[in-house]
Amino acid sequence: MHSQTTTRQALGRPLRWAGAALAGSLLVWTQVAAAAPAPESFSGLVKEVSPAVVLITSEQKAAERPDGAPQMRGNPFEGTPFEKFFERFGEIPGQPGPGGPKAPLRGLGSGFVIDAEGYVVTNNHVVAQADTVRVKLSDGRELDAKVLGTDPKTDLALLKVESDDPLPALSWGDSDAMEVGDWVMAIGNPFGLGGTVTAGIVSARGRDIGAGPYDDFIQTDAAINRGNSGGPMFNLDGKVIGINSAIYSPNGGSIGIGFAIPSNLARNVIAQLRDSGSVERGWLGVQIQQVTPELAEAFGLAENEGALVSDVIGDSPAKAAGFRAGDVITSFDGKKISTMRDLPRLVASVEPGSEVEVGVLRHGQEETLEVEIARLEPQQTAAIDQPAESESGKLGATLSALTPELRERMSLDREAEGVVVTDLAPDGRAARQGLEVGDLIAEADGKAVDSPAALESVLDEAREADKAAVALLVKRGGNALYLGLRLADA
Repeated sequence: MHSQTTTRQALGRPLRWAGAALAGSLLVWTQVAAAAPAPESFSGLVKEVSPAVVLITSEQKAAERPDGAPQMRGNPFEGTPFEKFFERFGEIPGQPGPGGPKAPLRGLGSGFVIDAEGYVVTNNHVVAQADTVRVKLSDGRELDAKVLGTDPKTDLALLKVESDDPLPALSWGDSDAMEVGDWVMAIGNPFGLGGTVTAGIVSARGRDIGAGPYDDFIQTDAAINRGNSGGPMFNLDGKVIGINSAIYSPNGGSIGIGFAIPSNLARNVIAQLRDSGSVERGWLGVQIQQVTPELAEAFGLAENEGALVSDVIGDSPAKAAGFRAGDVITSFDGKKISTMRDLPRLVASVEPGSEVEVGVLRHGQEETLEVEIARLEPQQTAAIDQPAESESGKLGATLSALTPELRERMSLDREAEGVVVTDLAPDGRAARQGLEVGDLIAEADGKAVDSPAALESVLDEAREADKAAVALLVKRGGNALYLGLRLADA
């Protein structure tokens, strides 16, 4: 359970007046953007905020199997969106402590006090599966901590300690106000060394590191190492704008690429953990995908922006509100949807039962749909077997009508119709543009197809109409998605 690592709106800049003396004593004033100056020292800021930063130690007992061998309780990221990320970018925590395989698992991390009554924020992976958790304050006191709640999907946890005196506490800042190039400061306990301060800049925003559907990490070059997990990242006003959570590292040390959970995401999660010990998220009930340039062309969109609805889940809020496959969601509750990744975060942040307006493009026309957001429940998806039946088709693909044998092998219901991709030429147009063996093509250019001949006919009609691309509605692995298929040389 060894802690792995710490792991837009752009605001207008203040203006200053710059003067220039010209010939004839003419003085001309111009407005220029003033970048925030580099601080001469961070010492004042450190003195202000460091008393609220804490060291967190956790311990997990080594369980024994019936044969007497030690059996650790496993990877704290198992079953969470962060599991694959840490498999790619670093070792998985869960090694026994000093003393051999039967010694307890010990973890070190960082955290910070968010309320004088003793509420402490950290990462979920710092305390996951721990039997005991202790918090060491900056004045040297060590207090037992109770885990009030965790949220593995965002890797956040809230602890509570009891103290006779009010504790120094930090305030949340506005992470959306941070721009690339802004100064930030991080405080934590790398490698268990105690309070350590590092500084750098925001090097990127909105990073998707493959950890989960709510990825929106702040990337920084401030040095962050193992043991910084759960520590705060500050702006120059001393407000917490991020929680250090992960690093990209080939060797376990900082190489100047660290990731922090934005405060505007964490604030809502921590508030729910404090109120109820768990997190409720909103659910819309659509399958979505990114609008590629090919799909934008196929749907007649001016920009490849928004979230394309590839399927609407039955008995869902989206179904009740009239969403359709092929809709492009452009706004949600008044907020613009620039990329597909924007939508899950916005939907999740809405309280279940709330009514929101959603802007969509449907057949090139703007519409507004009103939907009542439901509570997100665990979802399951079915696997798909690849069929062996085939008959020849075009586009560098072998296609087959949906036979009873294929329907059974692919676990499709009776209503499913379409054309099955049973083979692909590696260098063919279909393979190059995203089709896969086992795909069920249900529609082409908005028309249902139930045979290879029907599909070819639709493509021929699109060519005659001088269309450069068409959208294919594909069912894959129990999900639906659109693929943009360019017709040139098809």
